[in-house]
Amino acid sequence: MPAVRSHRYSVAESDLEEFLARRSSLIATVRETHPGLTRAVLIRLEDGAYDDTWYWETAEQMDAALAAVATFPEAPLTMALTRDGTVLNGRVVDQR
Repeated sequence: MPAVRSHRYSVAESDLEEFLARRSSLIATVRETHPGLTRAVLIRLEDGAYDDTWYWETAEQMDAALAAVATFPEAPLTMALTRDGTVLNGRVVDQR
């Protein structure tokens, strides 16, 4: 069953370009080392915060990647440019 990990955070406008480059590098590394990441969607919300949702083929693939997050040097570099972050994991119940 598909799974998602959703992050909500803020990024200073002056850091956005660097954040996007770091995020892109992080996504590439995750895909190279942990199959199953089908898409990563970043949305700027009305309040200026960002919703960053990563979609996985299975919960097991997502869990394996999360367990290895400490091995991705891009992760702390990317998240260092965010503030006020929250994270939620979920399982897809219905999609049309």
